[in-house]
Amino acid sequence: MNLTPLGVFHTLLSLVAIASAIVALVREGGVSAKSGVGRVYIWSLVATCLTGLPIFRHGTIGPPHVVGVLTLATFVVAFVAGRTAVFGRASARVETVCYWTTLLFLGISTVTETLTRLPPSAPIVASPEAPIFKVLYLGLIVLYVIGLTRQLRRLRAAGA
Repeated sequence: MNLTPLGVFHTLLSLVAIASAIVALVREGGVSAKSGVGRVYIWSLVATCLTGLPIFRHGTIGPPHVVGVLTLATFVVAFVAGRTAVFGRASARVETVCYWTTLLFLGISTVTETLTRLPPSAPIVASPEAPIFKVLYLGLIVLYVIGLTRQLRRLRAAGA
């Protein structure tokens, strides 16, 4: 695993995003731009996405680039929902769905990159196309639906 200085910086940023996501989930049940840890998550993941765009591990634009762009677009919608009334009464729910979706994207990227890169001498999974990823992604989607449903129910109970 030969990482460029940009690759090392990108990886360090992603570790901050992962750690802050875990803290936000444990402490608050989800991500919120209103909390300090939520803001750390948001900005570290935005920086991770931006630093990942010029990295071409296989020499061309690939799925990681698409996930990065989708994550950034999802953050834009979350930002608009959280700071304007463009979505009306649904703004808090739209913001919540968007932040949870970025968590799903982060989970997919983390699982894929970790299993196809570590340990460096003999990665656990040889390729991002390996069948095991379908099962792992399904598990992430199930966790996403459960977590998102719980947070949306809390919003509804709070009158949002």
